Amino acid sequence: MKSKKFSILLALIALIVASLACGGPTEPTMSNVRMAKDQDGNQPATTFGVSETIFVVGDLAAMQVGNTVETRWFTDNVDGYDPNFLIDSSSLTIDTANTDYFYFEFAAPPDGWPTGTYKVEVYLNGTLNTVTQYTVQ
Repeated sequence: MKSKKFSILLALIALIVASLACGGPTEPTMSNVRMAKDQDGNQPATTFGVSETIFVVGDLAAMQVGNTVETRWFTDNVDGYDPNFLIDSSSLTIDTANTDYFYFEFAAPPDGWPTGTYKVEVYLNGTLNTVTQYTVQ
């Protein structure tokens, strides 16, 4: 009788360990969010020229179709603009499961960027994930 109970106990433990090893559904995550001079993020920067295109890039994990990444671009300290003036926003809806990277680009206006400091808020599925700042000189 004791060996039967012991066998059942071992089987139960094995089942629990196997289910933990497989893991449950993983929540989507965003990391390594940075400003860059290229869409791959290989040229990270926090200072840009008035005529440069500005990129915000980051890494994603456990993304599923329908997840969203959104950016909101604001002035911080720019002559002629109130702080926190919303310049633009854009969003990306994931259409391929396990997408592992994102980028947004922000081309300079025809007359160039006004000099000053700016910030970008980056949201994952509607929740603020990162705020990053950059300067235009």
